[in-house]
Amino acid sequence: MKCQGWETSNHYNKTEDEIKKMNTVGIDVGCKELVVVVMVNGKARKAKSFENTPSGHQAIIHSLTKLKGETKVCIEATGVYHFDLAVGLSRAEGIEVMVINPKAAHNFAKALMTRSKTDAIDAENLASYAERMPFVAWERPADECISLRAMSRRIAALSKQKTQAKNQLHALESTIETPRLVIEQTEKLVSFLDGQIDTLRDSALTLIQQQDELKTAYILITGIKGIAQASAIQILSELMILPKDMTARQWVAHAGLDPRIFDSGSSVSKKPRMSKVGNKYIRQALYMPALVASRFEPNIKGYYQHLIDDNGLKKVQAVCAVMRKLLHAIHGMLRTNKEFDGARFYELPICTNS
Repeated sequence: MKCQGWETSNHYNKTEDEIKKMNTVGIDVGCKELVVVVMVNGKARKAKSFENTPSGHQAIIHSLTKLKGETKVCIEATGVYHFDLAVGLSRAEGIEVMVINPKAAHNFAKALMTRSKTDAIDAENLASYAERMPFVAWERPADECISLRAMSRRIAALSKQKTQAKNQLHALESTIETPRLVIEQTEKLVSFLDGQIDTLRDSALTLIQQQDELKTAYILITGIKGIAQASAIQILSELMILPKDMTARQWVAHAGLDPRIFDSGSSVSKKPRMSKVGNKYIRQALYMPALVASRFEPNIKGYYQHLIDDNGLKKVQAVCAVMRKLLHAIHGMLRTNKEFDGARFYELPICTNS
C-alpha cells in the first residue's frame, strides 16, 4: 500500500523538476538599449543590458541558448525597435518569443502593484508575464515580406531626402549669388536619389512577382483607382507582415487611423481626432491614394463628398475617413480574394427625375 504523503511529495518534486526546465525572459526594448531579465522558478536574475543593434541581438540569443531547458521570451511591440529582435529570437533554436501590446504590459504591471518604473523592473514584469499568462507565440512573417518592408522603408527614406534636395535646389536657383558648382552638385544628388529609388522599386516589384501571395495581393489592391505601383509597394510591405488573424479594426488601430475621443465630465468635450498612435508608414502610404481616389473613383468620390456635405467634415478630415475606409476595404479584399467593389465601399444615391 502506497503512502498518500509519498505520492504528494513525488508530485511536488516532479512539478519542481518541470519548472526548473522552464526559463522565462523579459526584454525591455529601447531605441538604443535592450534590458534583459531571466527568471527561473519565479526568481529573477540580475538585469543585463545590450545594444539594440544586430550584434547586440546576437549576443542576447547566444546567452539565452546557453540556458538549460525551454526558454520563453516576452517583449513589447514598440514601434520599429522590437521587430528585428523578435525576428532573430524566433529563428533561434530552443527559444519561443511572444510580442505583447504595451497596454497589456502596462495593465499587468498595475495588477502587480509595481511602485517604481525602470527598464530593469519593466523587463522583470515582462518575464513574470511570460511565466503567469497564457503564452501566445509570435508568428514570424515570411522572409519575402520582411525583405519587402526593408526595401519599402528605404524607398520612403530616400524619397524624403529627394524632396529636401529638390527644395534646396529651388532655393539655390532663386538667387544669382549661388555658384554654378553648388547647383550642379545638388542636381546630381537629386538624380542619384532618383536612381536609388528606381533600383529599389524594381527589386521590390521583382520580389512581389516571385511570391504568389504578394503577387495576388498586389494585383487586387492596384485594382483600386488611386493605388498605383509606388503606393501598392508601400501598402503591401506594411500590411503583409501583420498577423493573419488581425481584424480590420485592429489594422486601423495599428495604423493610428482610429478616432481619439476627448470627453471628461461635463466640462471637457472635444471633437474626435485621428489618434496617429500607430504605424506612420501605413498612413503615409494611404494618403495619396485616398486623395486621388476621392477625385477619380466614383464611389469613393461620392463617399468623400457625402462626408463633407452631409456630415460637415473638413476636407482633410474627409480624406482621413477615406483612408480608414480604404484600409477596411483592402482588409476585406485580401481576406476574401475579391476585387474592389465600389458599391460595397459606398452606395451612390439614386438620382430621380421629378
